Amino acid sequence: MMKRLLAGVALACIGVTGPAMAQDSYPNRPIRIVVPFSPGGATDIMSRLLAEKLSGKLGQPVIVENKPGGGTMIASDYVSRAEPDGYTLLMAASSLGIAPSIYAKVNYDPIKDFAPISQVASVVHVLEVHPSVPAKNVGELIAYLKANPGKVSYGSVGTGSSTHLEAELFNSMAGVQMTHIPYKGSAPALNDLVAGRLQVMFDAWASSGPFVKDGKLRVLAVTTAQPSASVPDLPTVAASGLPGYSAMPWLGLVAPARTPQPVVDKIYSNLAQILQQPDVKAQFTGLGLDIIGSDPKTFAAFIRQDVTTWAKVARDSNIRLE
Repeated sequence: MMKRLLAGVALACIGVTGPAMAQDSYPNRPIRIVVPFSPGGATDIMSRLLAEKLSGKLGQPVIVENKPGGGTMIASDYVSRAEPDGYTLLMAASSLGIAPSIYAKVNYDPIKDFAPISQVASVVHVLEVHPSVPAKNVGELIAYLKANPGKVSYGSVGTGSSTHLEAELFNSMAGVQMTHIPYKGSAPALNDLVAGRLQVMFDAWASSGPFVKDGKLRVLAVTTAQPSASVPDLPTVAASGLPGYSAMPWLGLVAPARTPQPVVDKIYSNLAQILQQPDVKAQFTGLGLDIIGSDPKTFAAFIRQDVTTWAKVARDSNIRLE
């Protein structure tokens, strides 16, 4: 009887200490960061930089795995179903929270199915116009749009994209109505903007910057609530004519829900140190990214607010995709 009792106690102890011991030894095998975009873009380059740095910190290989497609939903769904052990992570984008508001079927919940680790960076987006548009700031653009209702077109990188929603938020807050022309990606939209077939566009600074520097486009402001560290001379949309406007496309690291908090905290603490390194800061700036590095709790609160914000914009603008 005593032997059976002691055996039961021993098994119970193993059951209690097993997960804790696994967390203490984390990581003891390679980690994957799933990127929802094709290789070669800013998100992929940034993820590979962080993977290399994290590998040095954690003592295990950190591998980037690209799973593009489905408006980033393929990668997001994949990671949401992965084992919550810290070995499969997602470099999520703004679309993580946008997708449920615009697609009829999404297999994950951006709030319930992920454990936020850190909002790594914001993607610097700007409001820009063709030089023929007689506006040097946001206030002048709004006045021009009100004087020419329905005559101005803006381009986006696709229906339901962050650039589409940013423009519709602008339309709503400014009380104007630009006509939306969706494209398949930034390059064709920028080509038409430079050619004058479009008049306005919200887009990533990394894509638009060269055209602005060559004088082919005029940039009016950054979309974020605060000035960008990457382009500090540019005012915000809010400060230059549309108070209260804020749109911040972002990139952040998340794990599957129920990933042990000690594992989440370990990844975050190492990532936070990496984001302070001068060479990392310089490379982020070159990619058109502003470092954020928020903690898990702050990032979770941001995602909840972001989901609410874009759900309202999508609903008010009747943006819905099958």
